[in-house]
Parts: sequence; C-alpha cells; structure tokens
Amino acid sequence: MSALASSSPGDTVTVPAVVLVAAVLHAVWNGLAHRIHDKLVGFALINLTYTACAVVLVVLNPLPAAAAWPYLIASVVMQVTSQILLLRAYQLGDFGQMYPIARGSAPLLVALLSVVVLGQSLAGGELLGVAVISFGLIGLALAKGIPGRAQLPALGAAAGTGVMIAAYTVLDGSGVRHAGTVGGYVAWLFLLQGPALALIAWARRGRALATGLRPVAGVGIVGGVLSLTAYGLVVWAQSRGSLATVAALRETSIVIAALIATVVFRERLGRLRMAASAAVLAGIAVLELAHP
Repeated sequence: MSALASSSPGDTVTVPAVVLVAAVLHAVWNGLAHRIHDKLVGFALINLTYTACAVVLVVLNPLPAAAAWPYLIASVVMQVTSQILLLRAYQLGDFGQMYPIARGSAPLLVALLSVVVLGQSLAGGELLGVAVISFGLIGLALAKGIPGRAQLPALGAAAGTGVMIAAYTVLDGSGVRHAGTVGGYVAWLFLLQGPALALIAWARRGRALATGLRPVAGVGIVGGVLSLTAYGLVVWAQSRGSLATVAALRETSIVIAALIATVVFRERLGRLRMAASAAVLAGIAVLELAHP
C-alpha cells in the first residue's frame, strides 16, 4: 500500500470486493464502539489505537506529496468532527437508528451538493435515488413515532455525521490521487486525527480516564484496528475506482449494522425500520446504477 497504481481490468472485480470487506469491518467496529457503555472512553481508546498503528505506518510509508496536504488537513478536521457527532448520536440514540441515518445520508448529501454547489445536473435515475434515500431516512427518523424534543439532538447528531462523512469522502477521494502514496496518506490521516478524541476525553475525565480504559481495552483496541483497516481499504479503492462507486458500495454496511443491532443489542428492528433501511440501501444502489 505504499504507492498509487494505475487501474487495471482486474480492479473491476477487486475494488468492489475490497469495499464490501471494508463495509463489513466498518459496521462491526461501530457495533463494538456502541457496545462500550462509556462511549467517550470507547472512542478515546479506539483513537489511541489509531495513533499507535499510524506511527508504525508513517515510518513504513513515504510522505504524501505536497499537493495532497490541503486535502489531508481538511479531511482530518472533518473526520474528528464526525467522530464527535457520532459519539453524541450513540450516547443519545439506538445503534439501529443512528447508524443508518449517519451512513445513508452521505450519498444523498453528495448528490445534492453536486447540484447546489457544483452546478451539476442529476439524471432521472439519480433523482429517483435521491428520493428513495430521502424517504428511507424519513422512515428511520420516524421509527419511534414523531420525534419529540428528546430525540432531536440524537437525530441532529446523526445527520451532522452524515454531512461530515460526505465532506471527507470527497476530500480523501481527491487527496489520495494527489498523494502519490496510499499508505502514506492513510498513515498521516490517522496520525493527525488520532489524538483528538483522546485529548478531549482526558480534558473531561483527567486521571479517571485510565481507570475507565482498562475494562474495555481489548474491545477498544480491536475496534480501532478494524476502523483503521476499513478506511484504509476504502482510500485504496478510491485511488483506483470511481469515487461514486466506492461511496455507494461502502454504505452496504447499513444492512450489516441492522443485523448487529437486532442480534447483538436486541434492538427491535420492526417493519418500519427494516423497510426504511432497505429503502436507503436501494436508493444508494439506484444512485450508483444511474451514475455515468
């Protein structure tokens, strides 16, 4: 993973397979993070794992090219912000509801931003995909009835996470193509973002943080390794395949997350939530098929 390689016919199969593996890993690490009762401690430990792994990767990989650094720095800001919002969403809401909203809203936002900001037009199939995702997200938001004031912060945090995911997806898709090295880009991305959540946790908990870390050390470390691996695979895929294809395929993690929420956390899936999750996934598929 030390340098970018030109795409080849074999990538037609390899890139989707790699992204699907990343989707599974992403859903699993989010499930592990949600399973830790003290979410702040869990996210701090996962990010400390990022930092430790990234130090090794920085040594083993070349420095990204200068042209990649503006993208990389901006992505770090978005990644840290997304983690803070996701942490808050998991503290306030159900995993089976928060995860699909956070992940499923990203392709929708990318499509909308391409029209509003970049002035691009959407084909009929793309408009259909946007509409299906929108209805799916509305269904997820209303899975427990009309949201009251108590639910709005959780839904807002999950939606805000989606905004950040859309932003750093575009930034990393462009940045890694300027970097000249996938491994170096991923290494510095995680090295720079890793300490942020740990420092926030330390500022809030002080010396008590160490006590909270010990009981969940194993789960947190595994979650950190899975998270870093999952996004490293996605960045590699972005360097070789279509950004839209990678972004759409990655969100198949919504299905895995729904299964985790039901089987592991014993959250009631319910017909509405199941149909809404399927709608989000179907909308993402329509967007991908409609993309030229």
